[in-house]
Amino acid sequence: GEPVGNDRLPAHWDVDDAWVRRRTGIGSRHRAGPGVATGDLAFEAASRLLAGAPAGGPVDAVLLATATPDHLCPGTAPALATRLGLGTVPALDIAAVCSGFVYGLALCHGLIASGLHERILLVGADVYSTWLDPDDRSAGVVFGDGAGAALVAAGRSGDPGELLAFDLGSDGAGYDLITVPGGGARGRAGGAASAGDAFFRMQGGTVYQHAVERMTGSCRALLERVGWDPAEVDRFVPHQANARILRAVADRVGIAPQRCVTHLDRVGNTGAASIPLALADAMGRGGLRPGDRVLITAFGGGLTWGSAALRWPAARETISTDSTEGTQHVAAR
Repeated sequence: GEPVGNDRLPAHWDVDDAWVRRRTGIGSRHRAGPGVATGDLAFEAASRLLAGAPAGGPVDAVLLATATPDHLCPGTAPALATRLGLGTVPALDIAAVCSGFVYGLALCHGLIASGLHERILLVGADVYSTWLDPDDRSAGVVFGDGAGAALVAAGRSGDPGELLAFDLGSDGAGYDLITVPGGGARGRAGGAASAGDAFFRMQGGTVYQHAVERMTGSCRALLERVGWDPAEVDRFVPHQANARILRAVADRVGIAPQRCVTHLDRVGNTGAASIPLALADAMGRGGLRPGDRVLITAFGGGLTWGSAALRWPAARETISTDSTEGTQHVAAR
């Protein structure tokens, strides 16, 4: 889809560029075109990745992190795997909302370290525009559509890339803070008349507080686990939710602004796609070097949150786990 700048937002929202930037830090976001769904963006991102990925064996599993699946049933990942020509490999969706890519990295790590799989395609994709209430400007100015993909593969000892550790959590007490109330089994259980609101809803002020608190706590716990001082983090890559949240978390963790990777000013909040897209942007700008210490963190509906500590790989590597890791060629839109 084409970028939608703040000057092209609906007139009845009564917002201007200065208003949106002041509250969110966002100048533009992408909207998927007519008839384009999550599976289409995921396919585009994965196709670009696989076309440019180094040789290293077949993809033997597919994980798709998304809050906007093509259908409530079945999952979108099996159709994505077939569309990519990957045969009958296992494929599943991860429903951790904006934390989905971090959860996916942890799942990839576990599957590979256990010996069950060797080379996993991980995709984060969301088309929030299909869920947004056209009269809800608070969500409409923030969310964009996008997809990013990465290969996670078993590595060799001594390679510069490595998935080091994770910190994951959830708190169902905040279940109703970020939600699409209608459409699922809970709404349908009451019959068609109580199917519920099918639009995305978010209690922004409360979510802000939870996001800052949970991502800050997760980052601190993970840094202690891997023995990194905040000053030793080369690149901090938070979920691109809102510029004020990003600044608050970096400040509390003790990471200087120049080491923070920011991409949301051009694409908005792209949900599970935001971290791979931010990594791709940083990589394209030369902002990631082999061996860099990278700290990733995210927060989403559920409530869910998670952080990952990794060393960035050499340009020719795929993302690997076990002894090595990295994110190689993340494709967008």
